[in-house]
Amino acid sequence: MPIHDLKEQIGRLPEQPGVYVYLNRAGETIYVGKARALRDRVRSYLAASGASPKTAALLDEVAALEVIVTDSVVEALALENNLIKQRAPKYNILLRDDKNYPYLRLTLSESCPRVLVARSVERDGDFYAGPFLPARFARRALLLTHRLFGMRSCNEVITGKRARPCLEYDIKRCLAPCVDTVCSPERYRQAVDDTRLFLEGRNQELADELHGRMMEAAAGERFEEAAQLRDAMRTVQAVRERQQKMAGTELGDRDVFGVKVGAAGAVVQVFVVRGGRVVERLELSSGVPEPGTADADVLEAAVQQYYTAQTPPPEVHLPTALADPELVETWLSSLAGRRVHLLVPQRGDKRGLVELATRNAALAYQSRMNEGGAAHFDALETLRAMLKLPALPRRIECFDISTIQGAETVGALVVCDDGRMKPSEYRKFKVQGAQASVAASAGAAEPRFLDDFAAMAQVVQRRYLRLHESGGPFPDLIVIDGGKGQLNAAYRALETVGLANLVAIGLAKQEELVFTRDHDQPIALPEGSPALRLLQRVRDEAHRFAVTFHRQRRTRRDLRSELDEIPGIGVRRRKTLLTTFGSLAGVRRATREELTPVVGARAADAILRHFA
Repeated sequence: MPIHDLKEQIGRLPEQPGVYVYLNRAGETIYVGKARALRDRVRSYLAASGASPKTAALLDEVAALEVIVTDSVVEALALENNLIKQRAPKYNILLRDDKNYPYLRLTLSESCPRVLVARSVERDGDFYAGPFLPARFARRALLLTHRLFGMRSCNEVITGKRARPCLEYDIKRCLAPCVDTVCSPERYRQAVDDTRLFLEGRNQELADELHGRMMEAAAGERFEEAAQLRDAMRTVQAVRERQQKMAGTELGDRDVFGVKVGAAGAVVQVFVVRGGRVVERLELSSGVPEPGTADADVLEAAVQQYYTAQTPPPEVHLPTALADPELVETWLSSLAGRRVHLLVPQRGDKRGLVELATRNAALAYQSRMNEGGAAHFDALETLRAMLKLPALPRRIECFDISTIQGAETVGALVVCDDGRMKPSEYRKFKVQGAQASVAASAGAAEPRFLDDFAAMAQVVQRRYLRLHESGGPFPDLIVIDGGKGQLNAAYRALETVGLANLVAIGLAKQEELVFTRDHDQPIALPEGSPALRLLQRVRDEAHRFAVTFHRQRRTRRDLRSELDEIPGIGVRRRKTLLTTFGSLAGVRRATREELTPVVGARAADAILRHFA
């Protein structure tokens, strides 16, 4: 299924809220969705082939994936709505109509203003707040304007000459401006001002007041009133906390740029904001930049390239100032036929949206530049320069030896390709002759163990002798877990197989120093540098792999029986012997007449010869 071709990319997605976009082979958007955690949500599609016919058809058509991270799931909801309206993907149904999330409209154009629900923002002199996500918060906020400030909800023409107020006044949901003896125009105007402050989000003072009134009602055992105040306070706080940057009436028409420049290239993200909503996200990229290229240089080139085919909006927001902004502003203004401003926001929602675009540029940089090479490009480049290698050390092989007092000595090899470990190419080595006896000389009676140097030389020689015979692939860099001694042993082994031209280094565990053949003194990489972290990760993986293999060998040794050394005695016969005679000592004491019925005459003779 095509979705499984994106498995590696999905595994690298961030666990942050945002929007994901599926595209087909033609590059057309076929589905837009939101997520609280992008990685978890998109990963769920890998096992969703039989969920429904629509999902199955979607997954069969998916060819590419794009994501946009946001600060909250509320922003993801707003952005999802905007992108669906802009791109009209065929697999989106719920949000495909022309409805928007609601705004609240304070009708300042009326002599006695009301608060109404609106689906769009108009230039009619009224005040608009929102959008409210989810929509129920608009209704709750509307009810609060009646309950807290006494805003009217009727459609009457207010003259102040009504004989008596209606039921809304009696249940304390309206100040009754229709009766001037009950509510004066000045008092109602004050309520309108308070309502506007509330809708503008300046409601911390209001929340504090509601909390005080709630505690007072609870102390007076007016629990129903206290519960109503509690709900009102929570709604006020929820409305305040749901202020977000992806949509808002104050953003207007503008383009917002974010940039990420790295050793592997540059990525520029453009958020297209129209009518206060982010309606599109565009991406520009370049290859490896010249050394010393600044963000401002990339931004200036991106602005010129982007607006060659686009009409610039009244404002363009950038994360950093250009070298000559006046010149670029003049050029953009001539293209648009009106004044265009280049701005670098410093605070507030505008700055927040610039930072969000920059975060998305960084994410796209890692994805577009193939994270396996881009994320470790700086580390590999540092190693290349430090070791004077002819090319980047994309393939790294690392060796480690594991033993306890020379017993069950083993070696391990791990492979790192373009900064990513490749377990399928790991190799284990049983070190041969690790406990060989010394020939009878000088009265030696103790067994001699191969030391780490000899074990390392043996493992390296065996590895590259086989690699030399098969024709590769040869590593760009060999890492030896150890110091100068282990490194020299490795080079001696390489010379014996005719591969002394390969570059090897030693990485000592204690001081984390790098030993090379060409330098008498070790090299100390800066602590926390990407190059040192890469070497440590490869070395630690080799150590883990070697220790695991060594433990497995020790476990097998401890579980081994002396009966396993007798020719003709396998697992089944060993089990039968131990069951019949109770223990190894019982087998040792058994006679031929006792053994023959159990294992046969030939095996019985082999057992007697072994214990003779």
